[in-house]
Amino acid sequence: MVIKACTRCHRLMEEERCAICNIQTSKNWSGFLIIIDPDNSGIAQELKITLPGEYALRVR
Repeated sequence: MVIKACTRCHRLMEEERCAICNIQTSKNWSGFLIIIDPDNSGIAQELKITLPGEYALRVR
């Protein structure tokens, strides 16, 4: 199992293409962030995250 990150929205997943953005994912990511309630999260608002889930902080 290889976890990959979307290069646009930074959402973590196992698929080759992001289910949200429909673009290629990358194995080269760092930092791990779990967003439970994006509406009440300052970090989510700063990073423009609108959906709950697991995200990478940096994706290359």
